[in-house]
Amino acid sequence: MPKESHTSPTPTDDTTRPGLSRRTLLGSGAAMAGATVTTLVVADPAAATQDESTDLLKSLPSVHDIPRRPRIVDYEIAELIVLLRARRLSSVELTEAYLERIDRFNGPFETYGDNGGYNAFVRIDRAGALAQATAADKLLRKGTAAALCGIPFGIKDSIGVRGLEAKNGTHAYTGNLARRDSTVVAKLRAQGAVIIGHTIASAFSGSIAGTFAGNAWNPRLVPGGSSQGSGVAPIARLAAAAIGEETGGSIIMPAAANGASAIKPSLGLVSTAGVMPLSPGYDVLGPITRSVRDASLVLSAILGPDPAPDPLTLAAPHPFPALPVTARRGRSPLAGVTIGVPQTDWMTRGGTGVPPADTYDPDHRAALERFRTELVRLGATVKDFPGLDVTVPENDPYFRTSDRLPVPVGSPITPATAVLGPNRYEIRYWQAVEAFAESHPENAEALRRQFGDFAANTAIAGTVPTSVRDEGERRRRTLQANYQRALDAAGVDFMLVLPIGARIGPRSGGTQLPNYRTFYQLPNALAWPMVSFPIGYDSTEGLPINAAFWGPRFSEPALVQAAIDYQDRHPTHHRAAPPDPTFTGERARELTPAEQVVPPELSNDPLVAERAWA
Repeated sequence: MPKESHTSPTPTDDTTRPGLSRRTLLGSGAAMAGATVTTLVVADPAAATQDESTDLLKSLPSVHDIPRRPRIVDYEIAELIVLLRARRLSSVELTEAYLERIDRFNGPFETYGDNGGYNAFVRIDRAGALAQATAADKLLRKGTAAALCGIPFGIKDSIGVRGLEAKNGTHAYTGNLARRDSTVVAKLRAQGAVIIGHTIASAFSGSIAGTFAGNAWNPRLVPGGSSQGSGVAPIARLAAAAIGEETGGSIIMPAAANGASAIKPSLGLVSTAGVMPLSPGYDVLGPITRSVRDASLVLSAILGPDPAPDPLTLAAPHPFPALPVTARRGRSPLAGVTIGVPQTDWMTRGGTGVPPADTYDPDHRAALERFRTELVRLGATVKDFPGLDVTVPENDPYFRTSDRLPVPVGSPITPATAVLGPNRYEIRYWQAVEAFAESHPENAEALRRQFGDFAANTAIAGTVPTSVRDEGERRRRTLQANYQRALDAAGVDFMLVLPIGARIGPRSGGTQLPNYRTFYQLPNALAWPMVSFPIGYDSTEGLPINAAFWGPRFSEPALVQAAIDYQDRHPTHHRAAPPDPTFTGERARELTPAEQVVPPELSNDPLVAERAWA
């Protein structure tokens, strides 16, 4: 049994060494978020969520309609909600079942590299999880439980969980102990959810391929990143669900690589308070689960205003009343929906000028054609349309432009830098890392190697004139408007793409992602949502093939409803489980921070990816 790295440690007080977070201060001291400490107050879970949960529970199946699964860990969240309330199982039993699988298949904790197992969880809080499960069972017996009460979760390594270090995929952040929960974790706790621990992330949340975790279907292959462990854990049956963080591809890529169902929400829908940031204004949190219905249940629990408050989270009113959690009845639930397949959504194989489907390997192309046919049979109109070719500068004056904007200090900057630089400056991005490095001198070299000259970065970003920042934002809005016009001109409600167009590669010794969407950053640049889910498996090894719906900001209800309607009629794909692996215990040498270099074309950082696209 691997030894836990943390078991409910006592967080340090506010006067000790600084930690890193976003906006609300979570670490042990000064943080990346801002200048004031805000205590997050969460209402009593029974009072805060009972009304919403009552309405939601009415839409779930009855206990008699739930089929028997091979194992407790195979039940979906929607089924577990019903079974827990019917006393068919307890949260303690469920949590113990997941912990037992973590003991068997995860491998040693605190390893940012090959640990000889799945390495989905980088640290767990066994005692804390079982205590939470016990408390959840009491609420369930009282009949006052919220929807997610008793459901075990994994949380990405960049998200604050009280009492645990958040390291964002690298030991360079050792000592970054959260003294309170991030808003999303607090909302899950208010529901009575069980927090197992942290799922592993790419180093500094930098890579969309990932190498630390093993793929749920074949641990020798990449898991997708940067939310690596969050993509692996639900599919490998190490947790019922996980929370991922995305700046550009970091929820969608691990979902696609592992055959998970995930929602990357619109910017502002879910609070990012208490998260170690990469690019504020792009960063979002979202659920990774086995079904889109489950993902919708989780997203429903974590969306909404932030009591902190987080300036990047929408205040009331909500952009939509509720998310769907049930399939529509009838033979044609998608009647009246037009889904467009953008022909200029270029892939890395083939490059500009080659329609995406022409670059797919035979299994992926066959899966797409079958999926299109299935959507049409459900009543949808599915058609090819041009989309927006962002390699044309007139279409994308934000990323794909040679224009540079003047600044008082240093060389002229790109429009994207004019937006993201000041965003990072306002949350004290470099200042907080520098303060952490000063108080943790053993980590300073690795942090300076990653971030460069803290003072110079701060000075440059802090002197970007308001007029230059406004011009960058104007260009970003122009890109958003251009994309919306492309959909409107074609009469398209939302789009269909494959995030990955070929069999994924090995964690070492080969091409990790042979074919994927070149402009995987676009949904985040546009602030638009994306929903990914499995539509088939390849013919050689049974690896999953995922599609994704994406569309205008706050179109989550339409995307989610269409995906739920599909999975209701075609459940085989999302209910498939990988065979339990046999691990030999062999493990590769753990890489040092200096060796964890991410190629620009696989970077989650939009400013690094921008250079790769140029």
